Amino acid sequence: MDDHDHWPECESCDRTFGSQRACDQHMNDTNHWAPRFECETCTKEFRSENAANQHMRDVVHWAPKIPCQTCGKRFHTQNAVNQHMDALGHWAPKIPCETCGRKFHTQDAVHQHMREQAHYKNYCKRCGLGFQNKNNLQMHLTSKVHRGTNVLCPFCKVGYTSASGLTHHFETGACPHAPKLNRDTILNMIRQRDPHGVITNKQIEWHKEKDFKYSVTNRAFNGSYWECYICHDEFSTKPALNAHINSPVHKQKVYRCPNSTKECGKQFVTLAGLFNHLESEACAFMRFEKVQQQVKCVLQGSKLITFS
Repeated sequence: MDDHDHWPECESCDRTFGSQRACDQHMNDTNHWAPRFECETCTKEFRSENAANQHMRDVVHWAPKIPCQTCGKRFHTQNAVNQHMDALGHWAPKIPCETCGRKFHTQDAVHQHMREQAHYKNYCKRCGLGFQNKNNLQMHLTSKVHRGTNVLCPFCKVGYTSASGLTHHFETGACPHAPKLNRDTILNMIRQRDPHGVITNKQIEWHKEKDFKYSVTNRAFNGSYWECYICHDEFSTKPALNAHINSPVHKQKVYRCPNSTKECGKQFVTLAGLFNHLESEACAFMRFEKVQQQVKCVLQGSKLITFS
């Protein structure tokens, strides 16, 4: 056998050397060291990735890779890490605060935090209450809890929270001291004071709606529900359908939002509906408080109607 067969060989090129020291110097100078693949658990190294993987399969030396969500300890299987986090309570909190982003393990905990820190996005500081959305908060802020019942009926002196509440009282004919007031009489009165169509839709001629009381027949029952033949909404009882068809819901939309600058374009069957739209500040035309000031001018004034 040729002695050259035992000479040290470069791990990358085909050069051989008279000593291991010379070979190592060559590989250092030329960066010809072959890549090493280490076992993930012990200190053994291998010339190929396949060889390293084969070793780790044979002796189960794969390193654990699935970390605990809290302490970072790693496990071989998801089941093992789940058992660890169950036993030690190491599950990471997942429910975030609506404002600061801090996370909590339970809904009760995050609500307690948001109450204490006033971190609800939709939060009433006065009452210490949080709400699911901005609309719910707005409804709360304009309820009698905050507004009281300071809008008085000039006839029966019953107090209402808002202009829309008082107007609904009139339009439904509910005031015992003003039984002739209803949706039709109020609309006729307002039309006389709104020749420029500030809040009413212009029409060539106004046909007074007759005050009929409608009653459905058994033909309205479709086998499961009582069905409105106009909109096809379904009701569980005959009285519920009667209430529906005798409400203003299917009458023409005679009122309009006075917000011409943003071209809101919303139209309403009742004056109460118009006031409710303005009170919600949906089109930012006027503040809630200003709407309450306007109700007297609209319902009791003698001048032409203006909204500004």
